[in-house]
Amino acid sequence: MAGLQRAATDDRRLTQRLTFPGAHGDVLAGRLDRPDEAIRAYAVFAHCFTCGKDIRAASTISRTLAREGIGVLRFDFTGLGSSEGDFANTTFSSNVGDLVAAARHLEAEHGPARLLIGHSLAEPRSSPPQGKLPAIRAVATIGAPIDAGHVRRLLARRPGEDHT
Repeated sequence: MAGLQRAATDDRRLTQRLTFPGAHGDVLAGRLDRPDEAIRAYAVFAHCFTCGKDIRAASTISRTLAREGIGVLRFDFTGLGSSEGDFANTTFSSNVGDLVAAARHLEAEHGPARLLIGHSLAEPRSSPPQGKLPAIRAVATIGAPIDAGHVRRLLARRPGEDHT
C-alpha cells in the first residue's frame, strides 16, 4: 500500500499522511489512521482550538478507534501544525469549512465519514453543517466547555499562564 507506514506500536494500525485543500484553498495536512482489517466506518477528528492533529489526545483516540475498525482522519486546521495559511486570518466559519473539506476529501478518496469527533473548543465546529455532510450519523464531543464564561476566561489568559 503506497503512502502507508507501519506504526511503531503493536496496535497494527497503518497511518497515511495526506494533504487536501481547505475551505479557502490552503493546503491542509492530515493523517488517516487505519486498521489492518476491513474498515467498518470512517470518522473525522477536529482537534482543540489551537492544538494540532498530533496532540496526544487526538493520536490516542484515533489509534484506539483504528484498533476497533474505524478509520480516523485527523488534520490541522488552516494555519496550525503542518497546514498552510495564517491562523490569525481564520474564523469559526473558516474552521467549519475546513472540517467540511476534510470530510469531503475523506469521502472522495476512501469513503464517507459517519462520525465527527470534536475535542475541547472544536466541539461547536463539529456539529454537522446543515445539509453539507449528510453521511454523518453521530457526533462525539470530548472535554467541551460547558458555558461561555469558561471560554471567555480561557481566551483572556496571557501566554505562559497556567491554563488548568
